[in-house]
Amino acid sequence: MKKIGVLALQGAFNEHIEMIKSLGHRGIEVRKPEQLNNLDGIILPGGESTAIGKLLNDFKIKEPLIDKIKSGLPVWGTCAGMILLAKELDGDEDAHLKVMDIKVKRNAYGSQLDSFVTKGVIKKISKKEIPMVFIRAPYIVDIGEKVDLLHKVDGNIVAACEENMLATSFHPELTNDTTFHEYFINMI
Repeated sequence: MKKIGVLALQGAFNEHIEMIKSLGHRGIEVRKPEQLNNLDGIILPGGESTAIGKLLNDFKIKEPLIDKIKSGLPVWGTCAGMILLAKELDGDEDAHLKVMDIKVKRNAYGSQLDSFVTKGVIKKISKKEIPMVFIRAPYIVDIGEKVDLLHKVDGNIVAACEENMLATSFHPELTNDTTFHEYFINMI
């Protein structure tokens, strides 16, 4: 049984916890730096990236989280979580954790009204179609040479990984499909 933390400062952390539990693992809400200890992996959920970024500083989690990721702790960022991982943000906004060699465009698909659901086969993840829920979603506009592009939608990069880091523009936790959570658990 793996102990998987989910950053629980803001956003869709409960859905990730429930998905982890449904797969027979422990989902742990992370709100304090000491809760990062003894985790097998951590998920940075969707939500509002600017708010989560501020709360990372307020709760003094930012630096310990960066250290853990750089030391090899498997991490998966969904939507806002992907924005948090990025080394660079498109525009003049300063990036947050700056650990994954990707450049991300925030709210790239538009407003809440422009949210959509699609399906696709992500060959490195599964041979079956996976539902993808995009809500005010970002996408990756540039990747470093060590980043593995996993999937594109409409020509835009929406899933990528680099060493111990996985990032998706979409929200697998808002579907009944456990494929991405299983993939992340298997990365650990």
